[in-house]
Amino acid sequence: MKYGFSHRVRYLRSSAVRDILKVVNKGDVISFAGGLPDEGLFPVEAMQQAFTKALTSGNKALQYGETEGLLALRERLVERMKCKGISRRPEDILVTSGSQQAIDLFARIMFNPGDIVLTENPTYLAALQVFSSYETNVVAVDSDHDGMLETDLEEKIKTLKPKCIYVVPTYSNPGGKVWSLDRRKKLLSLAKKYHVVILEDDPYGDIQFEKKETPPSLASMDQNKYVLYTSTISKTVAPALRIGWIVGPHQIIRLMAQAKQATDLHTNSISQHALVHLIDDFDIDGHIQRIRDTYYERMLIMKNLLDQVELEGMSYTEPKGGMFMWVNMPKHINTTKLLETAVSKGVAFVPGAPFYVSNPEENTMRLNFTNANPESIKIGMERLVSVIEETKLQLT
Repeated sequence: MKYGFSHRVRYLRSSAVRDILKVVNKGDVISFAGGLPDEGLFPVEAMQQAFTKALTSGNKALQYGETEGLLALRERLVERMKCKGISRRPEDILVTSGSQQAIDLFARIMFNPGDIVLTENPTYLAALQVFSSYETNVVAVDSDHDGMLETDLEEKIKTLKPKCIYVVPTYSNPGGKVWSLDRRKKLLSLAKKYHVVILEDDPYGDIQFEKKETPPSLASMDQNKYVLYTSTISKTVAPALRIGWIVGPHQIIRLMAQAKQATDLHTNSISQHALVHLIDDFDIDGHIQRIRDTYYERMLIMKNLLDQVELEGMSYTEPKGGMFMWVNMPKHINTTKLLETAVSKGVAFVPGAPFYVSNPEENTMRLNFTNANPESIKIGMERLVSVIEETKLQLT
């Protein structure tokens, strides 16, 4: 039968990461492909206690809830965000089904077909999927290791008149970089000058390896109500809870809440009630520190094994936090083709091309170091190094 789909389905794209996971999960493949936290670090016992309390504190946890999110949870999120210098009220927060839904709801109320979104190149793949589904034109801004370049950013704001600037300035996915304070200030200055909204995506900000202070979030420096800030507990507590949040100008948050009413009414009630108990009764900050220490150790194992590869033109970004390493291979190596060989040798990664808005660099790859234990990282990296060495021999 021929179905009469909406024309918007033309803009739907499958996630390259999800497609790779379908393949590598079928065999004896050590995967550095997914952006998965380590299941062994989930606070299982504390979560069991939190859900038990949620279920034995009356029946509210099983009832319909406010679209904006459980007030008690929003109050606790306000207090946690204060530690990041973000001062907002509970009514300025919308609890979402993961931060991915926050991006989608924002796009739904903000974008018309053809609207311009400025972002870095490469950037978060799933955000590109969302923007594409709403028929926007995503345009890359020239960037370096410190963030967007001011001259190119201002020129594109002036000429293209974007509806939004989307950024992941802290431990970015896929690049793992951290914007400098100067670049953050310049972005805010240009947003104010040209009246452009900024969507700051911060899923990894708590996973900080270095003890020195990371530059403050854009939201904490925003005095003019141009920044919306979204984050999640998926990377620090458990993805399955599907709890994220977005905070920003009340007018925007109110319209997003109305859009959410038409989507799922509200985020999972029992998970919200349980998270309140977890925040109250569990040492989340101590838990996050354990995550930092564990992931830092694993990142160093991966880094040290990459350092053993002698291949001219190969480089990588050493992350200061987050979950990923971004590797540049020599220009003539296509990592999409390299992946086929790697999987046959029992190791997987994500080719970098799908993360690009335009002009993809086919010689790049993203490696996740959080979901494999140290021994698996060693074995997997030995396999990957072997594949790279074979490639080098084929080229000589």
